[in-house]
Amino acid sequence: MNVTVYAKPHCPQCAATQRQLKRLGVDYREIDITQDEEALKKVLAAGFKQAPVVMTDHDAWSGYRPDKIKALVPSTPEALRAVAYSSVR
Repeated sequence: MNVTVYAKPHCPQCAATQRQLKRLGVDYREIDITQDEEALKKVLAAGFKQAPVVMTDHDAWSGYRPDKIKALVPSTPEALRAVAYSSVR
């Protein structure tokens, strides 16, 4: 699955989203919308006004959404343990 995080510097929700993705082992690509005008246009055209914007093959959302991030994790025993651990922290 392709996961792209459209983020900007000094954005606490962007940092939290990326931290959670890394913690759960979700591969993603980060695009800085302050440096990529085409990416910013894409995000705005999709109706988003808040960073980060996360786009996957089948979903898109803005802001820090731990529920959506956890849904990206496959249902393997290792992944389920990682999700449970991150929920406790």
